[in-house]
Order: sequence, then structure tokens, then C-alpha cells
Amino acid sequence: MNAPFSPDALDALRADLLAKPRPLLIDGVLQAAASGETIEVIDPATGSVFAHAAAGGHEDIDLAVRAARRALDGAWAKVPPAQRARMLNRLADLIEANGERIALTESLDNGMPFMMAKFVGVMGASEQLRYNAGWATKVTGETMAPSAPGEWHCFTSREPVGVVAAIVPWNFPFVMSVAKIAPALAAGCTVVLKPAEQTPLSAAILAELVLEAGIPAGVVNIVNGYGATAGAALVDHPMVDKVSFTGSTAVGKAIVRASTGNLKRVTLELGGKSPVVIFADADLDKAIPAAAMGIFGNAGQVCAAGSRLFIHEKVYDQVIEGVSRRAATLKVGPGLAPGTEMGPLVSQVQLDRVLGYIGSGAEQGATVSVGGARLSGEGYGAGYFVQPTVLTGTAAGMKVVDEEIFGPVLSTMRFGDDDVDAIAAGANATEYGLSSSIWTRDISNALRLAKRIRAGTVRINGGGGVDPAIPLGGFKQSGWGRENGRAGLEAFTELKSVSVAL
Repeated sequence: MNAPFSPDALDALRADLLAKPRPLLIDGVLQAAASGETIEVIDPATGSVFAHAAAGGHEDIDLAVRAARRALDGAWAKVPPAQRARMLNRLADLIEANGERIALTESLDNGMPFMMAKFVGVMGASEQLRYNAGWATKVTGETMAPSAPGEWHCFTSREPVGVVAAIVPWNFPFVMSVAKIAPALAAGCTVVLKPAEQTPLSAAILAELVLEAGIPAGVVNIVNGYGATAGAALVDHPMVDKVSFTGSTAVGKAIVRASTGNLKRVTLELGGKSPVVIFADADLDKAIPAAAMGIFGNAGQVCAAGSRLFIHEKVYDQVIEGVSRRAATLKVGPGLAPGTEMGPLVSQVQLDRVLGYIGSGAEQGATVSVGGARLSGEGYGAGYFVQPTVLTGTAAGMKVVDEEIFGPVLSTMRFGDDDVDAIAAGANATEYGLSSSIWTRDISNALRLAKRIRAGTVRINGGGGVDPAIPLGGFKQSGWGRENGRAGLEAFTELKSVSVAL
């Protein structure tokens, strides 16, 4: 099977990555960090350093935020909505034109299979830009009729919230960066983006394309750096008006505490422990592969991964057999190897975390149906590969059931009847509430259960990945606010009321 990309393009990319560290983008200029320090970038498929990126710190963050503030208060405020839309569409065109380079970079940096990097990362980013470009000319208020004495003209307007700190994780670096920038710019805000230190490379390509798209200096600034330094400085900065963060619940709570200085607006898309419920009447030909890839896709490094599988006892053995067979036959390997379906975990830290959870499950009485170990030897080397793992005999109270693992580890449980209240109680027995899936031919049962599950997203009998038109966010400790759709755009605005006595 031939690689779905040009080997010459990969060779050229590797050479370029070795030749120079990836820069920061501050006030329209690509530059090194003020300290001159860099981050070592590790290929998770080999465990070796293959690139460097500038390590921004407090000084770089301050320069970037001040540039964003000047742009916000200056020329950017005078750019008409239709022109902002054209800039977003031009950036989408450039991303598509550079799709191979972006996808190769993403696969090297994160470990995900190349085709996932291309379709989820590149095409997903392009769709985010085009969708939000449409909103740029449709940010509106409304008129209302007050009951106060006299004659009035009252209306509301939506204004940009201001300078936005966008902080993204390492599991889908490129598309998540774009998904935060797109609605912010459509609403008229300016942005300082802080990529994850584990995966800083595709953001450097984004920086180049932002300049090429003609987006004015200071409107988009990109500062790579460590969370404890650059990230903390960005969240603490008094000129930042809003923080949009995707990542762990623990870091999200720290951001909330740090935001109190000037009461920054905060949107948080955090962790998940999402339930998948398969009823006895489900279409198993669809439900089984969906349940498998719902946890093994991107090596389980997905906040909305279906990590808890509830199966009706009538089909329990059949589902376990099918999911376990898929896990055992899944092709695990480097993201750029032909036919790879699941790549490595992103880092040694993540590998140790996932293996620790598997060990803890066994200690607490779970049975490893398939997988459960690190993959090593020929083809794997020192890469961070772990087997897709299915655990049976799991129950609430076990760490593998209660805590987010962020790896390809599925906990499975059975239920014995169609009592939706009891099923919902099991599905809701978590501090998270991000996503959920239901598989049944009985639409009444599906909708009854959907009403009872406390999660921001409920998928019934399938459903694709993230769609820019569909709001995304969580209940409980899965976050605050929503991204995508009208709600996601309006999260980057402030609502103003104006009353005129006539």
C-alpha cells in the first residue's frame, strides 16, 4: 500500500524542522522567544527529539497581549464584517492548499494517523473558518418594548468581548487552534493563542498562513511555551478579557481561580467520561464498530471518547466479542506508516498514565479482555504505543470507571432491563457530563434516555465528529459555556442594552 502523501514532501519537512526552531508570531512578526530558549519536540512514534520550537515566556506573552490590545482598539475595530469574513475564507483556502504539509506535521508531532490529521485536522479547520466567516455579517441584537412610562426606543447590540486568550490541548492541535480563532475573529475580537508545549509545530504553519491571508498585525498572535510559564502569564494578564480553554478539568479550575483578577470571561471545554448505551434491539453491525472506534480513535486521546460502555445483558457477550475483536485486529503503528489505524500516545507521561490505569483496573478486580500492555519490538521501538484495551467486570468505584484515562481503554458494564431511569443513573454516575451515545431502534426509549442523561451532547444511533454548527460543551465538571454554532460565536461577545427616551 502506497503512502497517501509525497515522500519528497515528508523529507523536505523533516529537513526544515531540523534546520531551525519554529518561531512565535507577535504583532505580525515571526520571531524567537525573548529568552532565546526553545522546546524540544518529541516524535511519539520514536521517542526521539526531531524539532525545536521557541519557548515563549512572560515577556513574550506581554508583548503579544499588548499587540492584541492595540489592534483591537485600532484598525481592526474599523474592518467591516464582510472583510473579516473574506479574511477567514482566504485563510481557509490557504489551509487547504497547504493541507499535506499541515497533516504531515500534525502526524509527526502528535502521532495521529496521517488520514486523520488530513480530514479531521486540515479539513475540519477549513470548515470551522468557512462556517464562522458566515457569522461575521450576522452578529445582531434585537429591539424590545419596555413597560416604563413614556415612549422609548430600546435595542441590544453585540460587541466583541475584547482580547481573547485561546489555550488549546495536544490531542487535536491544529483544528482546535483554528476553532478558537475563527469565531473570535468573526465576532471582531483579537487573539493570543497558546498551543500545548507537546505539540507546537502546526501552530507555526498557522502563523505563516495568518500573515499570508492578510490578517492585520496583532489580530492573531501565537506564543508557544510551557503552561506553567506562558500559559499562566496569559491567563493572569490584566489586558486579557476572555479565556477560551480546552484541556483537563484540573487546569480549568486553575484558570477560573486566575481569572478573578479582572473577572475575565471564561469558556471551558474540559474532561469527560462519556457513556455509550447499547440496548438489546440495537443495530449491532453499526453499534459495535462505532463503540470500538469511539474509544480507540486517536488512541483514546479524545475528551468525548466513549470510555464507559453499558450493554444490555441479552447482547453483552456479542458486543464484547465484537469490540474485543476490533481491538485485537486494529493496526497500531506510526501515524505515517501505511494502513495505521491507531497511532502512539503523545508522550511518555501519557503512556505511564494509561498503563497505570490499566494496572489499577486489574488490581481492583477488572479483567483484561484484550490488550492491556505496551507495544514494543519491531516497528515500535521506543515509541509510546499501547494496545487497545477492553476491560470487563468493571463497576462504579473503580478508578478506570470513575476517572478520565485519556487513552484507548474501555470499561464495560451490563444492564438487565430497559428501565431508563436506572440506566440514566449509571450513565450519570460521574463528575463529568460532556458527551454520550445511545444505540436502540426504539426511538421513544432513546429520547427518554436522552432527556435523563446529563451531558452536553447526546448522539442516537451514530453521528459524526465535531461539527462547527452544533454547540459543544459539557455539564458538571466537563466545563462552562459552549463552542460552535451561534452559542459559540456569541461567547466572544458582550451584550449591550441601549434605551432612548423619545
